[in-house]
Amino acid sequence: MRWKRILGLGLLAAAAAGAVWYAQPQFPRPDPQLACLAGAYALEDGRVLTLTLLTSGNGLRWRLPDGRSSRISRGDDGSWSGKIGWTNNEDRSTSVQPAPCGDGTLQVDKLAGKRVELATQDTRFAGDGVELAGRLLLPPGSQPVPIAVLVHGSEDYSAITYGWQQYLFAANGIGAFVYDKRGTGASSGKYTQDFNLLAADAAAALKEARRLAGARAGRVGFMGGSQAGWIIPLAAGRSDAEFAAVAYGLAGSPLDEDRDQVLLELRRAGHGEDVLAKAREVTAATGAVVASGFKDGYEKLAEVAARYDKEPWWKDLRGEFTGSMIRWPGWVLRIAGPWHDVGTSWNHDPLPPLLALKPPLLWILAGADREAPPEQTRERLLDVARRSGRVTLLEFPDTDHGILEFEEDADGTRRMTRAADGYFRLLVDWIRNGHLDAGPYGRARLLAQPTAG
Repeated sequence: MRWKRILGLGLLAAAAAGAVWYAQPQFPRPDPQLACLAGAYALEDGRVLTLTLLTSGNGLRWRLPDGRSSRISRGDDGSWSGKIGWTNNEDRSTSVQPAPCGDGTLQVDKLAGKRVELATQDTRFAGDGVELAGRLLLPPGSQPVPIAVLVHGSEDYSAITYGWQQYLFAANGIGAFVYDKRGTGASSGKYTQDFNLLAADAAAALKEARRLAGARAGRVGFMGGSQAGWIIPLAAGRSDAEFAAVAYGLAGSPLDEDRDQVLLELRRAGHGEDVLAKAREVTAATGAVVASGFKDGYEKLAEVAARYDKEPWWKDLRGEFTGSMIRWPGWVLRIAGPWHDVGTSWNHDPLPPLLALKPPLLWILAGADREAPPEQTRERLLDVARRSGRVTLLEFPDTDHGILEFEEDADGTRRMTRAADGYFRLLVDWIRNGHLDAGPYGRARLLAQPTAG
């Protein structure tokens, strides 16, 4: 899950579901003439469009309720042009033209849009040994509303500055509390992927969201994607969360993620079960090195490499970190690995906190997820659903990480074009109403729902 980093001097490429070797990127200071445009805009036809900054600093991204999205940039003549989804294909179907700062309007094709005025409160609060920056956004009105505390994935940038769900929810009758995780944005501390620390911070964020909202706090709970799937169940056990929503997360460990990616990629390359069995030996060896903090396990890794590195399938090993690790001698891994270790909870077992979860749980799978292959997670969550009776589980087929649809070339290269239709509406309905409406939600398949009583 966005663990891959490349170190300078070409020494090492890669890491794993949270970045073994981590180099804190430097994000450009947001252009104030772009930052002032971020927000939610109500269109004349009743739809809400969100605009957010790109982390590259050179444009904006819009999203419509049906999942369509483009990144747009302003030309020298002041007009805006877009690229479809996350591709480099020109968007000729939808024109989004924001007015200059201070105007609060935009044009979507022939429809006018006006900024939704949201009640916004900034705050600073104590996490686990750090001071965190947060922001509460509430929809117009004075009535109590559900509030979603937005938990990060593996992002290493300011959620307050770049996050988009804060606007989606707040413009659709849901309060949103967004905060910069430790070591990012305006928060103090060091970036980490220690799930226990991050869960403690998330629990503190929920407490702060409830305090700030005061009389407007209805049900308060967690929502997040990807790595948040490991953090939210832990945080719910440390707080009075009243709901938990996870998208494209995993119910296996980070080491399982690497293994499952390796196996998925070998199957795609045409290798059979005999090769997959050998590959499991390799991922067990690389995982042991990573989980030890790069202190131990090199003898076993060298032994496995000596046994298999001349076989044809060896060159097809990829995964989150295994494919990179086997291409470097042990002494390089031993030296470079600890320099950039961010404390990832490699052996975290998510099943105990999932089984202990008290509030209702929504989990959304991406059916063709290459970053977080869903097979093990689907099986485990179906079991949790049977045992707890509190799980709503859905899957969007033919979507990748982020519940994103894609175009795929013959060589397997994917270009993400949009979010799946129904995904945003599903999130809003479940968090706002505490259940799903009749649907359907695009092509989402309902795999489990809470039992009566």
